[in-house]
Amino acid sequence: MTGYRGRFAPSPTGPLHAGSLVAALASWLDARAHEGQWLVRIEDVDRPRCVPGADQEILRQLAACGLLPDAPPQWQSQREPLYQRALEGLVATGAAYPCACSRKDIELALRAQGRERSRHGELVYPGTCRQGLAGREPRAWRLRVPEGVVAWTDRRLGVHLQDVAATVGDFVLKRADGLFAYQLAVVVDDGEQGITHVVRGEDLVDNTPRQLLLQRALGLPQPTYLHAPLVLGANGEKLSKQNGAAPLDLRAPRAALGAAAATLGLEWSVHGTVADALAEAARAWRQRWP
Repeated sequence: MTGYRGRFAPSPTGPLHAGSLVAALASWLDARAHEGQWLVRIEDVDRPRCVPGADQEILRQLAACGLLPDAPPQWQSQREPLYQRALEGLVATGAAYPCACSRKDIELALRAQGRERSRHGELVYPGTCRQGLAGREPRAWRLRVPEGVVAWTDRRLGVHLQDVAATVGDFVLKRADGLFAYQLAVVVDDGEQGITHVVRGEDLVDNTPRQLLLQRALGLPQPTYLHAPLVLGANGEKLSKQNGAAPLDLRAPRAALGAAAATLGLEWSVHGTVADALAEAARAWRQRWP
């Protein structure tokens, strides 16, 4: 066993579909190809979006496909004290600060400055509360994003550059409803679980620079990243439950895995057991992504 530790971190907003199986398979193959550990983490920190029972269904689907974690799964909802300690540490160093702005406040401030949404479709926070709340009550907590370009290299997609301050601004770490934001939770989890390699869908590429900034602010090591190709729906957008993605058919796990392997550019063996086909795919993966 090497020092490699990877993970698959689904949100329990419904069962796995063809697109999410691609991400699961890619992360599992990368871990197996590098003789490492593969963990499963249920990202249920955004509780209003979670569907009751979806977490257990996801674990059943993974097991039916032969994708078994090397340690018991963990749930973000059980790890909130870790996120609170991380936030308190960021506040103590001045890296995070309270914010009193509502979404409408931000829209009005941007409009007054003649600014629009960023190319990522986000409201770029204008820094209204950076110097204090001016007597207002805090609603959320934000990271004080430094100026400058964040550079990183994806194993599949190559070099990426993003000016987070210009395209996102100071982003939220804890929301106005009291829930911790995805960015903080995933960074704390990856650090606490010793994740060395993150393999996930290409739709999460734009999150990576924010997570790199948080890793630096928290003094955490930076994992290696690989963003896998997406399965697209009939409308040409990422396949999701919102555009008609059907749950995986557990009666035919071999066919579902074969389709996922094809999306990853791998041949899928029709001979032997599913375990044999997975082992063969892991060998092919290592040749492609050493």
